[in-house]
Amino acid sequence: MIPKKYAQLLFSLILSGLMSLLVSGITTVRTTGLHDQTLHLWLSAWLPAWIVAFPSVMVVAPLTQKLVAMLVRKD
Repeated sequence: MIPKKYAQLLFSLILSGLMSLLVSGITTVRTTGLHDQTLHLWLSAWLPAWIVAFPSVMVVAPLTQKLVAMLVRKD
């Protein structure tokens, strides 16, 4: 198992990977349609997106958590 101190890093890695995969896939299919090169185009769009998304999530996730904490009523 991965040590707990890496939880935020792992969260950012998985979230950014899945979200960039999903968004780049939808965008690729909407732009080019489904054909024999769709998978190649999708993956070639996804990797650069993930490279940007990963550090972005690392910065934005903690800020989002703080914003949510301010917006949610404390019981």
